[in-house]
Amino acid sequence: MIISFDLDDTLVPPGETDFPTEQRNFLQKILGVERIRYGASDLFRHLKEQGHKVGIYTTSYRPKLKLKLHLLTYGISPDFIITEKENRAELAKRQISCSKYPPAFSIDLHIDDSLGVEREGHIFNFQTIIIKKDDTEWLNKIKNR
Repeated sequence: MIISFDLDDTLVPPGETDFPTEQRNFLQKILGVERIRYGASDLFRHLKEQGHKVGIYTTSYRPKLKLKLHLLTYGISPDFIITEKENRAELAKRQISCSKYPPAFSIDLHIDDSLGVEREGHIFNFQTIIIKKDDTEWLNKIKNR
């Protein structure tokens, strides 16, 4: 299965205390590496051990190399990263009007925080798991799916 995660508000908190995050080491703090949701590193490893391809599908315009390096500091090695530039180009080519369309990138399951993405999943027939900021069972929700 190919699984993607949104970044902002799903793995990367919008503020300092929106959800528990992994501890950042000294180097991560110096380099300005963004905080990441607690358990994300272990979850990525678990999913990959289960044979899944796991990556990032974000509407962010951050450079891919920067995202990859930041994730690597947490021990996360994504199989792919799709940013907004690629997303917009693919949606335009397919003439699809939505924020994300995982099937365009052969993604089977997308994890996000947006109820709008969940609605788009129902409309455009793709699978989502929506994670809220205060969802303490988010890891189990994904593992059980």
